[in-house]
Amino acid sequence: MSARRKKTSEARWDGGRIVVSLPAHLDAESRQKTIDWLVDRLLTREHRHPADDEALLARAVDLSDRYLVGAHPVSVRWVTNQTARWGSCSYYSGDIRLSHRLCVVPGWVLDSVLVHEVAHLTYPDHSADFHRLAAGYPRHDEAGVFLAGYSLGLSTPKTPAPAPPAA
Repeated sequence: MSARRKKTSEARWDGGRIVVSLPAHLDAESRQKTIDWLVDRLLTREHRHPADDEALLARAVDLSDRYLVGAHPVSVRWVTNQTARWGSCSYYSGDIRLSHRLCVVPGWVLDSVLVHEVAHLTYPDHSADFHRLAAGYPRHDEAGVFLAGYSLGLSTPKTPAPAPPAA
């Protein structure tokens, strides 16, 4: 918070961290709502995604060749309208869409989601055969645990930290 900052709020990237600047006069509830909104807005900006669509497609093809039976997607792209799932795959068109919320996860987690979605090009359901195929990615289980924790963090209401005791 800045005593000099009177009206504007901003969030920006500084290395691998998000830095938020706020006016000092905001109460705790307004401060938290503003932080949540600014961070979400920053994360949805297209230019912050770690890879463009062509790079995502190349990554998915490479993962398919290494861990699956070679089914290749036609396209892979980031989308901002998926908040209830990490990705989706159209079996008939071969299109894969990834939630923008994945743009900040470690690469091995993104790879696990890509393997999962590419596996749908072979098995469009969640059958035992599908799960066996998707589990061929070495960090499949670990990525599932990571995503469960990340999902919990995204869905947990954010509350401000308690104020320090008065001196």
